[in-house]
Parts: sequence; structure tokens; C-alpha cells
Amino acid sequence: MSRSLSELLSTLVAIPSVNPMGGEADLDICFEGRMSDWLCDFFQYLGVPWERVQVSPGRDNVFGLYDSGSSCTLLMDAHQDTVPVAGMTVLPFTADIQGDRMYGRGTCDVKGGMASMLWAFERLVRERPAGAPRVVMSCTCDEEATTLGISHLVNSWSSGGHRFCEKRPDVSVIAEPTLLDVVVAHKGVRRFEIECSGRACHSSDPSQGISAIYRMGSVLSRLEEYARVLPSRVASHPLCGSAALSVGIIRGGSSVNIVPDHCSIEIDRRVVPGEDRSLIIPEIQQCLADLDFEVTFGEPWVDSPPLTDEDNSTLASRLLECVAAVESPHRAIGVPFGTHASRTCAAGVPSVVFGPGSIDQAHTKDEYIELPQLEVAGETLFRVCSDASRLMD
Repeated sequence: MSRSLSELLSTLVAIPSVNPMGGEADLDICFEGRMSDWLCDFFQYLGVPWERVQVSPGRDNVFGLYDSGSSCTLLMDAHQDTVPVAGMTVLPFTADIQGDRMYGRGTCDVKGGMASMLWAFERLVRERPAGAPRVVMSCTCDEEATTLGISHLVNSWSSGGHRFCEKRPDVSVIAEPTLLDVVVAHKGVRRFEIECSGRACHSSDPSQGISAIYRMGSVLSRLEEYARVLPSRVASHPLCGSAALSVGIIRGGSSVNIVPDHCSIEIDRRVVPGEDRSLIIPEIQQCLADLDFEVTFGEPWVDSPPLTDEDNSTLASRLLECVAAVESPHRAIGVPFGTHASRTCAAGVPSVVFGPGSIDQAHTKDEYIELPQLEVAGETLFRVCSDASRLMD
């Protein structure tokens, strides 16, 4: 190999690729452009076919292809972006190593997983093991905010939009921190806004107006009760647990001396595998139907399906077999958070989630990864990429 895994991860962490997530963008550190440049150079250096596809202005997906000639195509996907760095207590882009840990933004989520995949991909190109699948290494943009990158890729499978990823792969492995367990199921999420209107007036005589905030208080009371009973109304998943609802943001009013004529809230509704997402908003509308004022529902701006474990057992078993051969036995698990695997799964591709690091360290002020896990992940992924016959039913 031309570089060690820790050296590769250090290089990735040193390239800022912060997703502003709707906030003000510091162009010195924000967006994926520099990371995409480096990835193109990496695949060109390996001498493999590669492609850079614009998803939105200045934001691209980058793909590399190892074409073994196999009829089986494995997609390995890792997102390029990280969450913002405000409030961090470690240097975000220095990749400082202390003992067995590397600190910095993205070490855990998800440049550690990307480094493991790139290392396995490079080794695949160098060694060319007999029986390897066709491998597409996908480096997608905007995972942390609105999943533009993976949505663009999945949509292209029905339109022939990519040169060597023009149709859906046979199986996919998505990089996220899983402590080397294999995630076979996780919750989805639907996020949307609810609004209440009122009538503004001077606060010296509130009786002349109608407070939208007071109205929203009645909505919140109903939603709190709905969230309390939701786990008993929707069948839980044995690996992912129960459906859930949370109100995360409330906005209302313009000045303390004006009775507010507008109030809005943002809802995060977690969906379990097997649940019908199309029923979520109608059910909440019914919950609020007998209020004596109008409540307006916005269209969901995030609508991610859950990852189901109905068709990924063969792929999961192979990954578990490989990680056990490298380190020790691990588990097939479910998690409450979402990943790109829900998108590939919804497109009919058996998908699992795997990678080094703990989700407990993702997005934290002192984000780090345990370097021994990084080595295990890289070797495991190389073994998975070495035998197409063990990936599909």
C-alpha cells in the first residue's frame, strides 16, 4: 500500500468539508469542493475510471470504479461532508493523534469509514483478487443536511445518469460509525412544519387580538399526548424499537409588545421499518381536527424511509464473517438514527451499514476515533470486496 490507514485518514480530516446545514457558510471551510478535488486525484492516481457529477452548484458526488468483470456490483458509499465545528475543544482539521485515538472533525463521522473504504478499494486495485465483485466507490455530498447526494445517485439508476453507475448495484455497504457491528435495520424520519395563525394587536389590550402562540400551546399539548401513546399505537421493531415524535423548534411573534399573529413548530417523526409513512401527517391532522382554529401542515422537507432487514441477511452474514476473521465476533443490530442505506434499500438494493467508531462520538466537541478499529474496518472491507460469490443469495 502507498499509505497507511491512519495517514489516509489524517489527509481526509485535514481537508475541511463542513456542511453549513442552513447556517451562514464560511467558504474557507464549508462545502465539499476541496474533498471532491482530492478524491478525483486519488482515483486518477490509482488509474481507475472515475467520475465527478454535479448535484448542485459547487457540490458534487465523486465515483471510482474497480471493474473486475464480475456480474455482481457492490456499492461502497461514504459521505464527504461533516457537521460544523463551532464549540469544538480539539483542533478540527489537525488530525491530532493521542495514544490510540485520532481527534478532529470527521474522524468518526464519517471520514474514518471513508478512509477504510478507500484503503480497501486501493488494495483491491493493487492485488486484483480472483472472484472480486465489480466495486463502485461512491463519495456523496450533503448527507448531514438534506441528503442531496445519495438522492441524486439513487434517482439516476432509473435514468442512466452515471457513466458506470447507470443502474442499481446488487448490494451496498454504507459507511457510518457502528463500532464494527453490522446495522441491518434503522428508523426513518419525516420532518415537517405546523403553523398557527392569529390576529396581531397591541399588547396593552390583548383582548383585541388572537395569540397564535396560545393557539400553538393547545397544539403542543395534543402532540405531547400523541407522542406518549405513539409506541402503543405503532408496532415496534425488534431491533429498532418504537416510533417516536419530537417537537424540536418553535418560532413565533415579532416583539414582546405585540400579540403574535403567527407561530410555527418543526416536528421530527421517527418511522420504524414496516410503518406506512404516508399515514403520519393524516394521523396527526386527525389528532388536531377538533380544535376550533385552523392548523396548517407544510410539506415534509426531510422524508427518509427506514432501513429494513428483510433482504440483507446474506450481505450482513458475509460482513460479520469477515470482521470475526479479522478481530472478534460482532453483531447484526438495529439503530434509531438514519443513514444513506435507507435510500439504497428503498431503491431495491440489499443494504447494510458498517464502519469504525462510535455514534456517541459523532458531532461531538472532541470527536475522535479509535485507530485499531480503523485497521479492522479496512481489512474487513477488503475481504468483503474479494469474493462476489458470498454477497448475494
